[in-house]
Amino acid sequence: MALANKETLVMAGPLAQQLAERTGARIVPVDSEHSAIHQALRTGVIDEVARIILTASGGPFRTRARETLVDVTPAEALKHPTWSMGPKITIDSATMMNKALELIEARWLFGVPAAKLAVLVHPQSIVHSMVEFVDGSVMAQMSPPDMRLPIQYALSYPDRVAGPTRRFDFTQAMTLEFEPPDPVRFPAVRLGHEAADRGGTCGAVLNAANEEAVRGFLAGELRFTDIADVCARVLDEHPFQPNPSLDDVRRLDAWARQEVVKWACV
Repeated sequence: MALANKETLVMAGPLAQQLAERTGARIVPVDSEHSAIHQALRTGVIDEVARIILTASGGPFRTRARETLVDVTPAEALKHPTWSMGPKITIDSATMMNKALELIEARWLFGVPAAKLAVLVHPQSIVHSMVEFVDGSVMAQMSPPDMRLPIQYALSYPDRVAGPTRRFDFTQAMTLEFEPPDPVRFPAVRLGHEAADRGGTCGAVLNAANEEAVRGFLAGELRFTDIADVCARVLDEHPFQPNPSLDDVRRLDAWARQEVVKWACV
């Protein structure tokens, strides 16, 4: 099954994987970062993995001071430097909440503990993610940013076929930069680590709170910096369940959205 969204595994990763095991299904991710990890893992086995590294562009505010982000407008946040995406995911890239959700997705998709997951800012968006193995080798999947490649990979897996995506011109000089995400500028990354580590209902609550907070920001009801702040509060205060049913996930999804609405009305 080619999985085109992250929310399924973020909200109900264990339930989805249990269903896959019962039916014999194999989940192949379409998300570019998880597609890159899936490809890199073909060079080894999961027990040999020391760390999975999700790369992030850093969005439009990678170098902007945290104290200035409170005044960010939706128009500014929607100007992504690399990718052309819909409004919601573009805001998630600006807050780096997309990486928070991707950490949770990777936790369940690849069956690794949160301690083996990391995020690295890579503004060129050429290295889509990396896997570090226990011997120190690092396997990276590289390509010009183009979603047609991970889509094609998922649909043709386990085969590789010729496709329409642009190739690198290695006759031209190229520079690749990597830097750790600033935890002050991007507090959402910490929320992703916490939710991935704790599991249970944390992913569903964080995802729902973020969706409602992004809607509120785009509607002018919340400030840009409120997005991560309200998500942190809702995550901290929710009635945590370690092994939720699908009904539990749906109920807490609705609860989290209402909590964000209350915040916006204060």
